[in-house]
Amino acid sequence: MTVSGTSPVAPFVCDSGALEALLRDKTISCPCCNGRLTAEKLGRLLSDVQQLAAAGSNGETRTVAGPAKTGGDQAGMIIDPHAHMISRTTDDYEAMANAGVVAVIEPAFWLGQPRTNVGSYVDYFSLISGFERFRSGQFGIRHYCTIGLNPKEANNETLAEAVLDVLPRFLVKEGVVAMGELGYDEQTLLEDKALRAQIELAKDFDLPIMIHTPHRDKRAGTLRTMDVLREHNFDPARCVIDHNNEETIREVRDRGFWCAFSIYPSTKMGSERMAAIVKSFGPERIIVDSACDWGVSDPLAVAKTARLMAQRGVSAEAIHQVIYSNALAVYGLNGEMRKEHWLAPAAIDQRTLYEGNSVLRGGQTPRIEQPGRSADDLQII
Repeated sequence: MTVSGTSPVAPFVCDSGALEALLRDKTISCPCCNGRLTAEKLGRLLSDVQQLAAAGSNGETRTVAGPAKTGGDQAGMIIDPHAHMISRTTDDYEAMANAGVVAVIEPAFWLGQPRTNVGSYVDYFSLISGFERFRSGQFGIRHYCTIGLNPKEANNETLAEAVLDVLPRFLVKEGVVAMGELGYDEQTLLEDKALRAQIELAKDFDLPIMIHTPHRDKRAGTLRTMDVLREHNFDPARCVIDHNNEETIREVRDRGFWCAFSIYPSTKMGSERMAAIVKSFGPERIIVDSACDWGVSDPLAVAKTARLMAQRGVSAEAIHQVIYSNALAVYGLNGEMRKEHWLAPAAIDQRTLYEGNSVLRGGQTPRIEQPGRSADDLQII
């Protein structure tokens, strides 16, 4: 943050040692991200504040490194372009909004166990393009989604073919910004068949594609995926290859694809490694997401990574690209995702009902901002 002033500021008299003693056996939560503030973190904050106080007494302006900031209306805003929000709580939405997240994209994927009939897919696609979009908006975050048959479930051939038949009805829905997640899991022939069919659907509906790269044998699977996309003449500038790591980044970018990284504990990419990648490769066509889901994951991973990148000396402009503008550039291609959606947002009124349902329960106080409609009009059907 930047603080300027011309009047003297009284210095703080406590030090990090006093904080250590004060906080022993106690926990304090950060007001912006709800994370745990340790004595060490508070000590660093205290040091920053003391520097600001000293600068203020000299009439100077000082800058303390923090989350990515850049000029214009989008300063400090974050897009998380891969978040499975149906598995997250309303507390997560509130924490994400407080951390600067203005939009999320929810990719269609599996539920943790195999689905057994096409109706379960229909209900799921309806949920991520319907109620979840509503629920997100009630906490100040714009929600979009991608639609597709995930590779993990493409190996049930009969069910996969039924799902492919119903996809077109959802690809035209408002808020659908791409097809995805598509790609490979075990790299079987049936997964290949489903991938190729959906690439052609994306071309028919003029949609970008989000690719899921396999957890096992990732490099080979990523190269194979890009080869298939090339065979189908799919424009790499309209395709995000996700879940990358150090083994895949160079070839993904060399082939002209968008290169996304999921900050997911232990299994995909960590914040420290991500900062090193951006410093080494630069921000062009790099996207950072959380991939938060029903597993051990963090919906604030993008915000925390942005903060760490700033601490590691990555420029504010580069951070802005990888946590905001790059995602908007590719997922905004079909016109469903536009910055006006969060720069001039709709009113938040938690009295609103979606098919008779509210985000509140009896006795809870609704959040109302910029109210402009009567309660009788608050119905989404």
